[in-house]
Amino acid sequence: MAYDPRMNYDPTRKLTDGDVLEQKPEGWWGDAGKLYRDFPFPTFMDGMNFALKVAQQAEERGHHPDIHVHYHFVRVNYFTYDAGGVTRLDLESAQALNDLLGEGTPA
Repeated sequence: MAYDPRMNYDPTRKLTDGDVLEQKPEGWWGDAGKLYRDFPFPTFMDGMNFALKVAQQAEERGHHPDIHVHYHFVRVNYFTYDAGGVTRLDLESAQALNDLLGEGTPA
């Protein structure tokens, strides 16, 4: 979505499903008003260490995802509760996780 000065940029404004699908970072999915990704790991402890990195980054950014650890993978869900859906802040946070893993820019 291109910036439109008439819209008053607000990173906490709920995005449409189309906006989310168009702008989501590589590897991420949008479903039921959430942005999520499953990160696979060879061991449980590798997943736990990643979950801690996610938590540290979230604390630094001031925007916290839901983190679910399932043995060999970690699911990260972004959803802005105050907005009732995915916001620009969620997309930026998801991209920051990709950057943390060295995965570069969105597709």
